[in-house]
Amino acid sequence: MKRVLYILPILAFVGLAFLFFHSLNGPPPDQLPSALVGKPAPATNLPPLDKAATAFGSADFRNGHVTVLNIWASWCVPCRAEAPALAQLSRLKGVALYGMVYEDKAAAAREFLKESGNPFSRIDLDRDGRAGIEWGIYGVPETFVIDARGIVRLRYAGPIVGNTMNNVILPAIAGARAAG
Repeated sequence: MKRVLYILPILAFVGLAFLFFHSLNGPPPDQLPSALVGKPAPATNLPPLDKAATAFGSADFRNGHVTVLNIWASWCVPCRAEAPALAQLSRLKGVALYGMVYEDKAAAAREFLKESGNPFSRIDLDRDGRAGIEWGIYGVPETFVIDARGIVRLRYAGPIVGNTMNNVILPAIAGARAAG
């Protein structure tokens, strides 16, 4: 009988450990659905990155062009990897590429842009991360494609590297053009 009393806590611990371990095995962030897709882009009213940058606001998403919003930070290693793809996006006709610096310092973000190139036509600074919460981001980088009427057509979590541009981003831009 005494042995059972010693074994029960061990069995309870093993059972809880098993339950917690399996609860961690959810889908990766890039496969989680976004509540924003098909809905208007969230209200955005942030300051520009610095005096050299131009800010964007909610009205800019409904300005008659497709917008690609990339949320990034200077401390984000995958953000550096996607810099060439963002430069490619910045050259697309009829597409505005905006950047939102997430939980970062303006000086660090500006240094990052100096090193990797600045593909953004407008850049906002989300210093405290509140706008990121409104956009429902899980981390950086995340990219949103918004049609000409301000409707979010795609949320992509992760860096735009490899085949992501051709298989995910460009088709979403084509779909946003057709919808808008």
